[in-house]
Amino acid sequence: MLVIEVILLAYFSFVSGYSLICFFGSLLYKDKNFSITSETQNTFHILIPAYKEDTVILSSVNQNLKQNYPSQKFKITVIADSLQPETIKLLQEQHIEVLIAKFDISTKVKSLNLAIQNEILTFDYTVILDADNIMESNFLLKINELHNSGYEVIQTQRIPKNQDTNMAYLDGLSEALNYNLISKPGVTLKLSPGLKGSGMSFNSIVLKELLADMTSVGGFDRELELKLLYKGISIYYSHTTVVQDEKVSSIEVFKKQRTRWISSQFIYLRKYFLPGIQSLLKNGNLAYFNSSVLRNIQLPRLVNFGLLFLMSLTTFFLQEYLQINWKSWSFLFIVNLMVILLSIPKVFYSPKLFSAAIHIPSVFINMILVFLKLRGANKKFIHTPKTGNSRA
Repeated sequence: MLVIEVILLAYFSFVSGYSLICFFGSLLYKDKNFSITSETQNTFHILIPAYKEDTVILSSVNQNLKQNYPSQKFKITVIADSLQPETIKLLQEQHIEVLIAKFDISTKVKSLNLAIQNEILTFDYTVILDADNIMESNFLLKINELHNSGYEVIQTQRIPKNQDTNMAYLDGLSEALNYNLISKPGVTLKLSPGLKGSGMSFNSIVLKELLADMTSVGGFDRELELKLLYKGISIYYSHTTVVQDEKVSSIEVFKKQRTRWISSQFIYLRKYFLPGIQSLLKNGNLAYFNSSVLRNIQLPRLVNFGLLFLMSLTTFFLQEYLQINWKSWSFLFIVNLMVILLSIPKVFYSPKLFSAAIHIPSVFINMILVFLKLRGANKKFIHTPKTGNSRA
């Protein structure tokens, strides 16, 4: 029993210490001050893979055309996978390039490669969006300036497009915590801010080379990040450059999304665990080691928090049967609680936070249930449909 207690305490001590370091790292983060007047105007290819996204794609494309950037310097391409013919026709009427994708098994990597590997024109940089994403009007101006500053890969902030349900609110809060506890410290501590799957901009040559050899089914952004870091290509996170992103509105869609994410996390942990350690020992590549091992070895934040709460509670009542004092577990729980509370952006502190918090135990239980459905989850594409509801 003591061995199990020691292993669990070591794991949660690592999680707590890691979170605490990242919290302090985030306090040092300062985004670039934009002048929005770069002399060099790069060309951008905006790629939008759209799998059965008829409800949102027309509206989002229409909004994304409204950039404060020369229209001849960027192009939007929609990779239409299982879109309705009438949707495709309406997109083409807006002079949007539409590539028809037909795959036996649909994946985001296949859609992106269809566009990138066969593009006729050459673009300096490639932006990847989800079908529901809407770029702020100065998005291209800002990332153009960042690229001109030397950054080859940029991840921007995805802000909630909808907060109409408690689930959508909690999903937006979860992503905001990731920005404060992963993305910002990833920049300041010279690790990696991570890639989020959309709202990303890449040097086109680098992206084309890396995607050509990828066959990821789920979590392609995780593997792409690792391939970049292995090559020594850093990622910059810009907190003040934003896209609107639709959050999941129901617990069922949430479970589908997390099943895909968690499955890919463990797939890539197994695949890159040894290479991550070897790269650290041979080349001192801490960023690669952090993303391939240290981040991937951790359970989702909500699961860690819920388990720590349960450990604190049960060890208090079962102390006479255990070797490690319940105060150790309570201390780790308090550390995690304080890190989370201090990392929640001020905008989320509202009466809605408290009404949504009531649903956290239910979300935790559903997260635990997700682990029972991971077998084979990364062998097929799990679609999380968008509703097109953008009420804030």
